[in-house]
This record gives sequence, C-alpha cells and structure tokens, in this order.
Amino acid sequence: MKITDCETFVVANPPPHFGGRYFIFVKLTTDGGVTGIGEVYAATFGPHTVAKMIEDVATRHVIGTDPHRIEHLWRSVYGRGYSLRPDISLMGVLSGIECACWDIIGKEADKPVYELLGGRVHEKLRTYTYLYPDPSDGDDAYSDPPVYRDPDVAAERALHCVSQGFTAVKFDPAGPYTVYDPHQPSLDDLERSEQFVKKIREAVGTRADMLFGTHGQFTTSGAIRLARRLEKYDPLWFEEPTPPENPSEMARVARQTTIPIATGERLTTKYEFARVLEAQAASILQFALGRVGGILEAKKVASIAETYYAQVAPHLYCGPIEGAANAQVAACSPNFLILESIQRWEGFHAEILKKPMQWDDGYLIPSTDPGIGVELNEEIALAHPYTDDALHLEMDEKPYVGNYS
Repeated sequence: MKITDCETFVVANPPPHFGGRYFIFVKLTTDGGVTGIGEVYAATFGPHTVAKMIEDVATRHVIGTDPHRIEHLWRSVYGRGYSLRPDISLMGVLSGIECACWDIIGKEADKPVYELLGGRVHEKLRTYTYLYPDPSDGDDAYSDPPVYRDPDVAAERALHCVSQGFTAVKFDPAGPYTVYDPHQPSLDDLERSEQFVKKIREAVGTRADMLFGTHGQFTTSGAIRLARRLEKYDPLWFEEPTPPENPSEMARVARQTTIPIATGERLTTKYEFARVLEAQAASILQFALGRVGGILEAKKVASIAETYYAQVAPHLYCGPIEGAANAQVAACSPNFLILESIQRWEGFHAEILKKPMQWDDGYLIPSTDPGIGVELNEEIALAHPYTDDALHLEMDEKPYVGNYS
C-alpha cells in the first residue's frame, strides 16, 4: 500500500466561530482508493501558507510511502531541515498527516484506531465545555460577550450547561493576554476572577467541576496570588498559569497551591511534555491532537504521564476532526480525565461531518467505526472556503496595564 495523493481544505468556520476562525484539514489517498482525514492546528502562519507547508511535507515525506510506517514518517519530518527539536508549526503539519495515516490504517484493519493502540478502556468519555456566549444576547454575544465579564451571567450559563448534562465547565475571566506577557494581575483582575468562581460554585454546587482557564499571562508571583484567592472554591484545575516556555516557573506555582495545574495546548512532542512532568509543573496534560505530533505521539505522552500519576485532558479549540482524534487517544488511555467539547458537537461541527459525533448527557461515546470514526463532508467543506487573512488566534501587541491606566 502506498499513499498517492494529498489534498488540503481550508474551511471557514461560520459565526459564531466557536473553535476558531477556520479549520485546516488534510486528506490522504492510497493506491487502493482508501482515504484518511486529519486536522492541522497551526496558528502561527496564515492557513493558506500552512496548506502549502502540508503540501511540501507530503511531497517530500509522504507521497509514495506506506501509511503504516508511522515511526519512520515521524522521525523523517521531525528531523527535516536539520531540526530534530520541537517546532510548533511543523508538528502541527505532521499531526494532521499522521492522523490521516492512522485513519487509513484503521480502515484497512476494519478497527477504530483506539483498538490498535491498546484497546478501549473507557466506554464513554466525560466532557466539558467552555462557557460560550448565548446567541440570545444579540450582537453583544460576540462583540462584547457578557459571559466573559459578568460573573452572574457566567453562573447562569454554567447552570445551563449543567442542565444539558455537563459535569464540568471552563471559563477564563482573568483579563487580557498579550505578546508582552507575563504580567502581574491587577486587583480588578483578582477580584473579578474570584467573583466568577464564587458565583459559579454557588450556582452549580457539587454537580460540576470548575476549570479555571488562563493563557499563560501571569508572572509566577502573580499566578500564586491568584491561585490563593481561588483555592477555597476548589476548582478542578488552574490552566496554564504562566507562559509555557519555562516549566520550572510553572512548577513554583504548582508547589504553592492546592489547585491542580493543567497545561499543554501550546506544547508539542513528548519532549516538551516530559520536561513539564520532570519539573512537576502540572499533573493534568492538555495536548491537542492537531499540534502535539499526532495520535501515536499523544499516546506516548499519555503513557509517560502514567508514570508520574498525571492525567490527560485533550484540548480542543479547533474542528471536529481533531476532536475525533482526541477521542481515539482518550478512549485507550487509562489516565484519561476529561475531554474538551465545543458545546455538544452541534452546529457546523456536526454539519461538516457525514455523521456527527455522538454526545449523550455529558459524555462523548467513542465511535466503533474504523479509523478515527468520522468522515469529512467534503461538499460542505468546499462550500465554506476561508478567504480572510486573520490568524486562527491573535494576541494584543500592546503591554497590559490593568485598570491603573
């Protein structure tokens, strides 16, 4: 069996854009006509540039090769151009291609990928959702969402999510993040953050865990100050309290709080995650399958984490192909904790698949279909081309001065 073709899809994610402005999919085809689909989570370059990067990697390392040779593919791409070090953009490209290879492998074996990586150990996967704006709020729901700034509104949305079946919700009220971070949180940031967790805890009680999100915007001392104000409300985690580049500083935060530290959406490869574990910087790892280096690499990270009694909680701010790949690794990982959902996998996240992900009362049910368990609806993908020039995510380019300006 040989791979004979590689095709990319740069798909605009219609309003309200939950999961990002666009999705980048890659499709591989073999000489036997078997196809596999993957998703690339690369935000550092424009998506059409990333598509060209995918084509370059595929031409040099994928076309004409056997998709079963995952380890060889991985080492060839990881070391290309005399690199042999974690490169977030290159690993995003590799992740999508590697996922597509696994999709082909599963289809050839007539097995879900999780059955080829040790077998399913979780019959269903606990999920959480971010507290997204309520469309009934009108234009403000997306331009200036009340759920992001008003703790009472956030508590109402959290209660709504719990009524749908979710047993955990995530929110990030701690203020802006910029290219100049880390910064010290202002008193207003601290007070608003505490009010969010207080009001949400009062609303949901013990029916749901609270996942406190940040984006690595705080200094070590600032993160510790914030953690101490949140501890009494018992969040399940404090996410990325300091920037991801220095795990030893994040470890200082972990030692100073009883809240478990979670991190990983901006990390890639087993090497970066190993440093987090060695430093004892986090006990919950949030790899994203469109960035970490692929399905097998994520499974390796999960296995390394087992030896530290750490858990995995796959991150998702992307499309449903990455979500499906996340579910494959989660299903066969003994130390799986919880899976991020984009709400209930509805709307465009369902429309762009031939058969939607199966979500039931707070849980994702792993597909028994071969491969990664989903098929891209190419007609829908082609009908929504991304023509803008904005990146998937962007940060403010001015230093943060808090509420003291």
